[in-house]
Amino acid sequence: MGEFVEGRAHLDRALTLYDPAEHRDLATRFSLDGRVATLYLRSLVLCVLGFRHAGLADADRALKEAHEIGHAATLIPALNTTWFTHVLCGNLAEANVITNEQIALYGKTGSLLGTSWGMMQRGCLLTLTGKASDAVQTITSGITAFRSTGSSTELPAYLSYLAQAYAELGQFDDATHCLGEAMTLIETNKERWYEAEVKRTAGEIVLLSPEPDMAKAEAYFERALAVARKQQAKSWELRAAMSMARLWRDQGKRQQAGDHLASVYGWFTEGFETRDLKEAKALLDELAS
Repeated sequence: MGEFVEGRAHLDRALTLYDPAEHRDLATRFSLDGRVATLYLRSLVLCVLGFRHAGLADADRALKEAHEIGHAATLIPALNTTWFTHVLCGNLAEANVITNEQIALYGKTGSLLGTSWGMMQRGCLLTLTGKASDAVQTITSGITAFRSTGSSTELPAYLSYLAQAYAELGQFDDATHCLGEAMTLIETNKERWYEAEVKRTAGEIVLLSPEPDMAKAEAYFERALAVARKQQAKSWELRAAMSMARLWRDQGKRQQAGDHLASVYGWFTEGFETRDLKEAKALLDELAS
């Protein structure tokens, strides 16, 4: 629901309550080891809140313990969620390793849900590495398989990457349709954890279109910033601030762009080697020159 601060508090509490001797056997009853599940969920929460090092440390612990337990039903969602953590931090090589492991594991278990996760995530990596045509085919196939299970969770995120791939191919009607569907799912399911990114992506695609509408893009970026601030999602806020800063730079408002981005970037205390923070620093240097 995008209530990251409240979610983190519950996850922190869950870790203090977990006793391996007492609770590890519950994985066979409830399908998941409680500690691993808490770690991989918290890894994503921490990264979205802006604590990249802490989030990646939780992701590493979650996967290490999931492999040690050797419980497939625990490992599958651990791989799925830590994939998002690594992608958020720009660790695409590590995310690709996770995707390959997911697909191999799903092949052994015959899990259609898991297989579709793997396909969608592989497609997202194709989007991020400039292989738009392959990305469209892979994500679309994954979404079709995913929907056949009756699930729609996480689809706003995957639809956002699909929209980016369509836009790279110049298929803006398809891109707009994907984002509209993502926004509808967000409102219908109240799954708001990726809402700011969907709105920011919508603004970026408006700017890429044959007839870019600066005012419309700025409105999308404003909405993305408002959602991120409400959620205290500093990683999403930084991305939206970068998008806004680039727009203002192109409009000749360099001082306003630099001041706004600096106010968000200045909040961070760690994770400066991750992709978003490096890009933000480069943009700030450009705006200051």
